[in-house]
Amino acid sequence: MIEVIKNGLETSVQDYPGRIGSLNQGFPISGPIDNWSFRLANILVGNKTEEAGLECQFTGPTLKFIKDRIIAITGADMNPKIDGSPVPMWENIYVKANQILEMEFAKIGARSYIAFSGGVQTNQWLNSRSTFHKAGVGGVNGKAIQIGQKIQLGDNKLIEHRKIKEDLIPLMSINKEWEIEVVKGPNDDWIDEEGHKKFLNSKWKLQSKSDRTGYRLEGPKWTFTKKATEKSFEHGSEPSNIIDQGYPLGGINLAGQTPIILVNDGPSMGGFINPYTVPTAAFWKLGQAKPGDYFYFKEISIVKAQDLRIKLNKLCSEFSLEKKSINKKMMKSHQMNTIKEIKIRDFDKEKYQERKKSKIKDKNNYEKIKVKFY
Repeated sequence: MIEVIKNGLETSVQDYPGRIGSLNQGFPISGPIDNWSFRLANILVGNKTEEAGLECQFTGPTLKFIKDRIIAITGADMNPKIDGSPVPMWENIYVKANQILEMEFAKIGARSYIAFSGGVQTNQWLNSRSTFHKAGVGGVNGKAIQIGQKIQLGDNKLIEHRKIKEDLIPLMSINKEWEIEVVKGPNDDWIDEEGHKKFLNSKWKLQSKSDRTGYRLEGPKWTFTKKATEKSFEHGSEPSNIIDQGYPLGGINLAGQTPIILVNDGPSMGGFINPYTVPTAAFWKLGQAKPGDYFYFKEISIVKAQDLRIKLNKLCSEFSLEKKSINKKMMKSHQMNTIKEIKIRDFDKEKYQERKKSKIKDKNNYEKIKVKFY
């Protein structure tokens, strides 16, 4: 178990890929927004990538370990410490019983992830442990973790030291600007050519009124086609209104003039158009952006989005682990030579031969001695 000393800001239990197949019942997938960092954390502690862990938002928790445990911390840098001493990120750490993990405000990025060997063991809701706090389901009692709670973990596994290759760690923005990939649709034909140009060539600010349901953006005004302005009454009065439809995960939902990116806890349907969609391979950037950061959108094809997802899945595996360095001196000292032939020595016979040779030598020496008489 771990005991919650401080809970941080909405630290929640999440698993990957979350609550799949429940949108028709009104429940979102939930799960980690930055699933790249989340999956790498699980790889580091020897878990399957879908095991439940903690997502720490903006400010991390303080946790006390009841028993020894192997953990890993990835994502945003929240200056993690064990008993007051800094510990590294992006590699596994051995924590002893009664030690305390402290995390602070995120210096770079927005969300940090903690994986525990054996995973977090909470009750499942619709085949997922992911927290959806607005409905009070999943996680620990359907809410973010609270001070004083004891959270059950699975069986600890002993595993060798693991570390993520430095060049394969997600690169966080340090200048508050992010390039976010988007795919056109499903309602791109409601926006005119000028509106598309503005969207793709403008800087969009992430508003503070954003959460795991939706990211509200601030930027220039949209312009529309006749399809949006000369429509039948059932589609609503605003150009961005449409008869209720299903929303894609990552859809950029246009509510009046305010675009809202529908993220992990977003609604499954509604009456606004979605001119663009952020592919899931770009979600890790959304998860690490803070209010006040700026987005630049880059249009890509559906094929390119699928290719990015395939590449990301490869990175979220042991492929990203740093290979163990081999000590050549140690190898040399332990190297075994191949045995070509086994010889059996007869020590008694060898000693007999040595004595025989010695006698012959002595005899020859005596014969060579010349004696002079005076």
